[in-house]
Amino acid sequence: MNPCYSPPLGTVLLLTSAEDLDCTPGFQQKVFHINQPAEFIEDQSILNLTFSDCKGNDKLRYEVSSPYFKVNSDGGLFALRNITAVGKTLFVHARTPHAEDMAELVIVGGRDIQGSLQDIFKFARTSPVPRQKRSIVVSPILIPENQRQPFPRDVGKVVDSDRPERSKFRLTGKGVDQEPKGIFRINENTGSVSVTRTLDREVIAVYQLFVETTDVNGKTLEGPVPLEVIVIDQNDNRPIFREGPYIGHVMEGSPTGTTVMRMTAFDADDPATDNALLRYNIRQQTPDKPSPNMFYIDPEKGDIVTVVSPALLDRETLENPKYELIIEAQDMAGLDVGLTGTATATIMIDDKNDHSPKFTKKEFQATVEEGAVGVIVNLTVEDKDDPTTGAWRAAYTIINGNPGQSFEIHTNPQTNEGMLSVVKPLDYEISAFHTLLIKVENEDPLVPDVSYGPSSTATVHITVLDVNEGPVFYPDPMMVTRQENISVGSVLLTVNATDPDSLQHQTIRYSVYKDPAGWLNINPINGTVDTTAVLDRESPFVDNSVYTALFLAIDSGNPPATGTGTLLITLEDVNDNAPFIYPTVAEVCDDAKNLSVVILGASDKDLHPNTDPFKFEIHKQAVPDKVWKISKINNTHALVSLLQNLNKANYNLPIMVTDSGKPPMTNITDLRVQVCSCRNSKVDCNAAGALRFSLPSLLLLSLFSLACL
Repeated sequence: MNPCYSPPLGTVLLLTSAEDLDCTPGFQQKVFHINQPAEFIEDQSILNLTFSDCKGNDKLRYEVSSPYFKVNSDGGLFALRNITAVGKTLFVHARTPHAEDMAELVIVGGRDIQGSLQDIFKFARTSPVPRQKRSIVVSPILIPENQRQPFPRDVGKVVDSDRPERSKFRLTGKGVDQEPKGIFRINENTGSVSVTRTLDREVIAVYQLFVETTDVNGKTLEGPVPLEVIVIDQNDNRPIFREGPYIGHVMEGSPTGTTVMRMTAFDADDPATDNALLRYNIRQQTPDKPSPNMFYIDPEKGDIVTVVSPALLDRETLENPKYELIIEAQDMAGLDVGLTGTATATIMIDDKNDHSPKFTKKEFQATVEEGAVGVIVNLTVEDKDDPTTGAWRAAYTIINGNPGQSFEIHTNPQTNEGMLSVVKPLDYEISAFHTLLIKVENEDPLVPDVSYGPSSTATVHITVLDVNEGPVFYPDPMMVTRQENISVGSVLLTVNATDPDSLQHQTIRYSVYKDPAGWLNINPINGTVDTTAVLDRESPFVDNSVYTALFLAIDSGNPPATGTGTLLITLEDVNDNAPFIYPTVAEVCDDAKNLSVVILGASDKDLHPNTDPFKFEIHKQAVPDKVWKISKINNTHALVSLLQNLNKANYNLPIMVTDSGKPPMTNITDLRVQVCSCRNSKVDCNAAGALRFSLPSLLLLSLFSLACL
């Protein structure tokens, strides 16, 4: 080593004084210069390093900042493989349970390599600290993380060439008097800096401290001067896959080299070192058919790609279209000394529509009774594609034989079968046989090199079975118009029912099914309908002048079939109902000043012109001097009044009302009039033996009658 060489700033020096120990633990030489050869040869010795922990070097371990080199237990430095460029600087870390130290290897003529570990020691490659007008000299301190006992241990020293007598060093900053407190301290007399505990680079990578000198009273004499403590990374974190689950998809038949997915792991170690330089590989593939190496992973990027031919990537021939890969990420650029982490990647081989559906038979048979509807046959198909996709799901179409749209076909979503249904009843007498041509396709389009063939069509032969159908009335409903009160036995019509089973030549018999009023009879042979009673338009069985009856037509089949026909009889009105009056009771006071007795109304069950206008008359006067009078108000109402007051008594006044029919009809009804004593707002009809109707009741009844006009 050149005796004039001074270690660069940042080189770790063990500051134990030779006056205190006979042995100085650590590397005997801290800095080595190596000329960059054309190539470092694998397993060829480069140099020897001497390290001593003053305790026999038990369990001595060396770590090199480059994964391409190693140091044997005897201190020999070797290349692990032939390599032409490693950068400008290497660091060797040695440690035993009793001591540890760092040595720097300077590659003379080496070129910078992006991502090299010397990036974290870039301060060591900078120019020397320029002279300043101060006496405190501070160099950055490098401390490996995860150091073991004993603590505290010296890690550096501050020098003050012009320090006054009795002055003291003082250290401040985060890690000293700021949280986390107490990690570093300084010997106030000698300037030795020590660390009191194990450091973790992943918690704090750099500590920014400050050094100053003070007098005995604590007054600052010089400073503060910055002191940087850099924690050197150790490979103490495994790669972690933290974005799972990892599921990828690749279409069957994809070309070799198709990217499926990317696996990315995270390493908490220093990304500028090989401690976090990851390499990926596939540890296991399940299943391992048809090839144990179906996939490849890019060791640097983590991209998983297919490596088998498209023919082997056939979902229909694979035992299982799902593969599980155990992916391993290893730091230290994949060297055996690196730490590893694993994750499972699930890769699904997705289906594409490369198989057309095929009918299991060219011809299908079905039988259906005439008049029936519903599913008559299930058409079965085979499709090798994935049953969970549109490449498997079938869509059926009737392409011939269905001009009347009597048939429909739908897909059973569970079985993929085509359910052929009759939706309009078939008629055996029209056609006993039907032939349908049906095609099947997939919901998804086929891939370009696959097409639908002859097996994607099938013929369905349908036989219609004859059923004994009931006779049919024509027309239905049947309608006639007759006057009410026609004579009993009058013929209304002759019904006509035909048998749809024209090929069976059956006979038909008729019967009455529903005749609410019991007015009708039907000839069972020829269907003639006549009356058995007088038809009455005013009957409660007649609705809006229409009477409804039902008839049956029964054929001679075995068993017989029945048809139902409806007869609607419109009844024309005849003046066969006399009008009637209301009310039939009235009251009046014996001393009434207003001699009006009651307003009468008339009604008639018949229709116009057989109703109003009505004619009101007093049929006969109950008293010779004619004290009663009736006056017309309108076509339906008249006023009954007195010509003079009467004594208390009950009087029956015959009222005759006549309608406007031709000939007219007349009805005579007794109006019972009670003449009552009315004193002090009290009405007393007892003496007359009358019903108890008060005068206010009479007035209300009169008003109600007027409201009906």
